[in-house]
Amino acid sequence: MYLAIDTSTDTAGIAIADEFNILAELLWSCGQNHSVELMPRMARLLENARVKFEDIKGVFVAIGPGSFNGLRVGVSTAKGIAFSLDVPIVGISTLEMTAYPHSYTKLPICPVINAGRREVAAALFQQTDSGWQKIKAEHITTIEKLCRETETQTIFCGELKQSAIEELTQELGEKAVIPPPSARLRRSGFLAELGYIRLKSGVCDNTAALQPIYLKKPPITQHKNMAPLTADEM
Repeated sequence: MYLAIDTSTDTAGIAIADEFNILAELLWSCGQNHSVELMPRMARLLENARVKFEDIKGVFVAIGPGSFNGLRVGVSTAKGIAFSLDVPIVGISTLEMTAYPHSYTKLPICPVINAGRREVAAALFQQTDSGWQKIKAEHITTIEKLCRETETQTIFCGELKQSAIEELTQELGEKAVIPPPSARLRRSGFLAELGYIRLKSGVCDNTAALQPIYLKKPPITQHKNMAPLTADEM
């Protein structure tokens, strides 16, 4: 059994999967309450899937980009479980797990996460003849810049604000493919699928060394109720 954890943004998700199926999955809006809500929800998920904690053979975790507090909670929890059970851990880009459900289209896929101050975190992925590819790495940009850089029909997915959707469709027309809200949801079941593919191919992370992808330094206000970030987390 494998556990997938995603606390990248205000929308969190967890899943239990085996080699062939998603056994249980939970998606909820948690605001900034990741540290309070994650473990109770995880206990409920294991109970619903009729899986014991010690049955977990690997942990897959979304490593960002995303919120500083959310990523710290998810990654530290995943690392703690991997250490305690002595099982492998695989970190997956939050943007990659957002894009992956649309891989079957063979179109370029641009997943987006709000980064504040009119900025977004974005990347570019595509299913090619050579397999699933990251075309452009995770970076901070704006919707305006994405519009200027888009030359071919592209799927835009993720936590898109209505204003961003309107700007994309107005500037790009038919080049911008916007899935319906239900298809834009970031699901931990796809995190589990990606994690298992990596693990099966022999790829896993060093549990002690695994760190989130932040892309931006935290605002000063972020330190009020948090321990200072380590040098590795900046």
